[in-house]
Amino acid sequence: LPASAAPRAVRKPGAAAARMDEEEDEDGQGRRAAGRRAASARFVRCLYAVGFLDLFGVSMVVPLMNHHIKSLGASHTVAGIIGSLYGVMQLFSSTFVGCWSDIVGRQYSLLACILLSALGYFLLGTSTTVFLFAISRVPVGIFKHTLSISKALLSDLVSERDRPLVMGRFNAASSVGFILGPVVGGYLAEFEGGFYQTSFICASIFLLNGGLVWMLPWSEENTGNREHYQDKRTNSFSAKANHDLHLKQTTSRAVTNNSFFKSVWTQVATVLKKIKGIACSNLWNIFLVRFLMSVAILLYYSNFTLALEERFGVKPLFAGYLMSYSSALGVLAGCLLGPITRLYRHNTYRLLLHSSTFTCVLILLYASALSIWMVILSSTFLAFSTTIGRTCIIDLELTAGGNEASGTLLGVGQSVTSVGRIMAPLLSGIAQEFSPCGPPSLAVGLALVAIVIMNANKQKYCSHGNLKLKK
Repeated sequence: LPASAAPRAVRKPGAAAARMDEEEDEDGQGRRAAGRRAASARFVRCLYAVGFLDLFGVSMVVPLMNHHIKSLGASHTVAGIIGSLYGVMQLFSSTFVGCWSDIVGRQYSLLACILLSALGYFLLGTSTTVFLFAISRVPVGIFKHTLSISKALLSDLVSERDRPLVMGRFNAASSVGFILGPVVGGYLAEFEGGFYQTSFICASIFLLNGGLVWMLPWSEENTGNREHYQDKRTNSFSAKANHDLHLKQTTSRAVTNNSFFKSVWTQVATVLKKIKGIACSNLWNIFLVRFLMSVAILLYYSNFTLALEERFGVKPLFAGYLMSYSSALGVLAGCLLGPITRLYRHNTYRLLLHSSTFTCVLILLYASALSIWMVILSSTFLAFSTTIGRTCIIDLELTAGGNEASGTLLGVGQSVTSVGRIMAPLLSGIAQEFSPCGPPSLAVGLALVAIVIMNANKQKYCSHGNLKLKK
């Protein structure tokens, strides 16, 4: 008996030591995972600051541009053509820049867009002629996709369940910058040469943003991003998605190792291949819904100030206060997206359908309003529904298309919205020939078409919460 007990006595400490080693390994893995989550949270908060500074700088300058170009001697027609130049360049460049960010990586594409946008606003600060003013809009029109790339980066960092919440907070932070920027820009414009000073300050803010992006812990982001993709490959990615990710990694290595001209050709070929894949996919109904709702909302705001003056005798100052009030409520709506998505059990499509229906009803209420209080009521709730709908449509695009092409998807979405920005003023002018309520009435019709399309595809999207709709 003592002889047999001895081995057991020897084995017990060994088993205990093994259990202790396993517990230490689990503790170490838990600490590393917690550290990665903390690093990812810091990264996300820094991106919130990037979004705030971006729109803060832009909104300082944009309200002053029409007055400045008129002061340079431009006619109304020339000013309109130069104003449309930005939208046209955004239409054609957003898809290519977004796809390029998928290939070369978010860090270099985001830095390039920030620095070239800073160059555009610096040139705007030296624009003493109409020609120089037009030239300054070119780099901004081509490369001002910093917010889209930031959203694609956020999509890389967070899980699909947390994405609406994070996107909502990012939109809220950006909206705060958009609210504060015009106030600061209007104050600076009161001084002599105020527009030039404001443009230089905007360029400096973009340079500050570039420095912030440069100092971000990209090594930690890349590590977390690789693990994020590995988890998705294990759990939900199809073989096609694995192939796309492998192609992306192979292309990135080719871009790094080959000669300059071959790298450029590889990037161009991959960009075209990704765009072709999106064009041949079955995502057309999502982009069509985005287009219709974007045009509907743009029609609502197209003649807002003039319609209030004609219908209710309200001064433009009150309309400006009402729009600022709506923007502030939009910030609040972005912060409330987390509880709302949990209430809907993270069913983004159902939430988008309900928010679009609510938006349609509110625009109809505004079009048929008999008093200014009905307008205030519709503006109050419209701020919530449009903010929620805008975040949901982006989340749905990324969920249906997959994170490997998030930059491309967001770029295509921006192009769709740019088409809406080009068409909305024309449709608004035609509708306004009949009645001040013509543009919002047309907006109700477009929103109804979008709702019908969403109802027709409801079963396909709602049957599986995170269904991937590949080509």
